[in-house]
Amino acid sequence: MSESSSITKRIVQNGMVAAVYYVITMILVMVPAISQFGPIQIRVSEMLMLLAFFRPDFISGLVIGCFMVNATGAMMGLGFPMDMLFGTLATAIAAVLTSYASPKMFVAALWSVLINGLIVGFEIYFFFNEGTSLSWWLCCAYVAAGEAIAMAIGYAVFMILIRNKGVMNVLAPTHHKEVKF
Repeated sequence: MSESSSITKRIVQNGMVAAVYYVITMILVMVPAISQFGPIQIRVSEMLMLLAFFRPDFISGLVIGCFMVNATGAMMGLGFPMDMLFGTLATAIAAVLTSYASPKMFVAALWSVLINGLIVGFEIYFFFNEGTSLSWWLCCAYVAAGEAIAMAIGYAVFMILIRNKGVMNVLAPTHHKEVKF
């Protein structure tokens, strides 16, 4: 495979990651029990953050997908314009740490919980906490709890998927080829 076709393939794959992140989030925003914006949220598409554990090049697709969701949410009045900055920044930092900061998938999954809890919790408390009495720590805890649920789902899904050689061939991991639990 030539270098230009390899680059094209990575761009297409990242476009697919961004699209899947976006579609999952926007479909589930219609489910009343699952809020995608605000202090109490479970953004199930965050489970895709574990793709960065296997392929650091998927970081860009995850960040683009998150930005698209946050921009759409802001335009629809569901989310906040500041989320385009803070939410996307949280995803970028968490994706980099997921990819590089731990050889164990379980620990790597915790980075999203910690980073989103702190950054998005900060955003919600300082910019959008009008009329409520939520403390900063409670905002952080709510966001982290929702993220923990999404990452637990993702961890379970990936634990099943990585046992399938066909899935691993399609995923073509370049990082953490041998998963440590």
